[in-house]
Amino acid sequence: MYDICIIGAGVGGGAVAHALAPTGARILLLNRQGSLPREAGNWDPEVMFSEQRYKSPETWTDGDTGEPFRPGMYYWLGGNTKVYGSALLRLHPRDFGPLDTYDGLSPAWPIAYDDLAPYYDRAERAYHVHGRRGADPTEPPASGPFPHPALAHSARVQEVAEGLRAQGVQAFELPMGVKYSHEDPGAGAFVLREAFDLLGWPAFDGYPDLLHLKCDAETASVLPATQYENVDLVTDATVTRIGTDGDGRRATHVEATVGGVATTFRAGTFVLCAGAVQSAALLLRSASDAHPDGLANGSGAVGRHFMRHTTSKFYASASAVPNPSKFQKTLAINDFYFGVAGDPEWEHTPLGHAHLMGKHLARQLLDDLAPGALSHEEAEAFTAHSVDWWIQTEDLPLPDNRVTLGTDGGIRVHYTPTNRPAQDKLMDVLQEKLEAIGFDRFLRVPMPLSVVNHQCGTCRMGDDPAASVVDRAGRAHEVENLYLADASVFPASGASNPTLTIAANAYRVADEVTGRL
Repeated sequence: MYDICIIGAGVGGGAVAHALAPTGARILLLNRQGSLPREAGNWDPEVMFSEQRYKSPETWTDGDTGEPFRPGMYYWLGGNTKVYGSALLRLHPRDFGPLDTYDGLSPAWPIAYDDLAPYYDRAERAYHVHGRRGADPTEPPASGPFPHPALAHSARVQEVAEGLRAQGVQAFELPMGVKYSHEDPGAGAFVLREAFDLLGWPAFDGYPDLLHLKCDAETASVLPATQYENVDLVTDATVTRIGTDGDGRRATHVEATVGGVATTFRAGTFVLCAGAVQSAALLLRSASDAHPDGLANGSGAVGRHFMRHTTSKFYASASAVPNPSKFQKTLAINDFYFGVAGDPEWEHTPLGHAHLMGKHLARQLLDDLAPGALSHEEAEAFTAHSVDWWIQTEDLPLPDNRVTLGTDGGIRVHYTPTNRPAQDKLMDVLQEKLEAIGFDRFLRVPMPLSVVNHQCGTCRMGDDPAASVVDRAGRAHEVENLYLADASVFPASGASNPTLTIAANAYRVADEVTGRL
């Protein structure tokens, strides 16, 4: 019998375990897989993008077309952060209130930015965030500087940054979570700029990090938590059901297969952090007489309001200027996050966020395009000169954008993107600015449904039990000892990367759990 059972060892579960470990409570942390193997294939583009060795083999179904697809899901310790690009941004204070977007109203959260601010500070420390306060023109208030100084731009990215600033764009240093600074005392010989420069940069965004210099959820929170004797980590554990007492008011146990063996774990408190899609699916699979439509689903909101950001890759190439950068993910733009100043049509309509991706290879570009769109030689020439952007716009929590279960128990995702015209406008504005500094070829690649790395919203937080799944403390309205602490609780997505907000909110929920122990 454990005091606390945490389901999922990604960003949310890792932060909860990290926060609760010093309390002395007996904690069980369950995860579907163990540590991603550290091997040469971690940095091999053939292994990562053609063989897809580390990606989950599961398939989900597009609920609108009936077509199966393989989602970009990684269930190793650390979850999808094992291959993320370490961009760690805060949501803006306005993101927590109602916000008018192109396709409708983005709803308010039941908590405000100030409620998360101290936990953002904590998450930035845990993830070794490097950045420069004041560089982002829309930057949220913070109690002090970033834990570490901003990463330096490559020579080509510095040229682009200066060119954009000459065009009136306040491009800023992207906050990044890496163990890169000399300011990390006693962190070990590998945590040096020289090691990262020589070994770590070429394969970073989209790759696992062989050196563990990337601050993913495993290195930032799971491994520190499991150093405590009161924390048990069980891997190769697929949780299939959360059981309750007779009236359904308290969770009593989880049913799982561990190494293929059916196993039951009991605890006094449960914290579900399996990711927005899998958390919703587990609650739906946990239906009972007391919860006929799924555990904690009296509101009917479990699985609904699915969001993943409206996203595109935006390749910009300057034929006259090569880009030899090994690592270019250091620059971001938020000037148009809330609209285009001086444009009557778009001045008060949010467009979203842009930042550089890791330097893309010709193979990656060809994978993004329709077959035959470019030859390999053309792709090589394009990427030799390209600067590669990731564009993300807030999508809306539509009730019919939802996760359901098929008759076979498989996951079905129903999703219609929103605010696509706003994203197109953002790319139009950015293209105009880039053309003015010598870029002359552009490719826009909207991301398919299988790109679910920013999934959120399926078990939304709210004060009204009839319209939400958990309260502002993260506790299920209908199950008094069940908490959720992943992105499933987001009422709205904003347009910033969700990782830091997941971690900050999970630290906040952990404090709520501590107060009830």
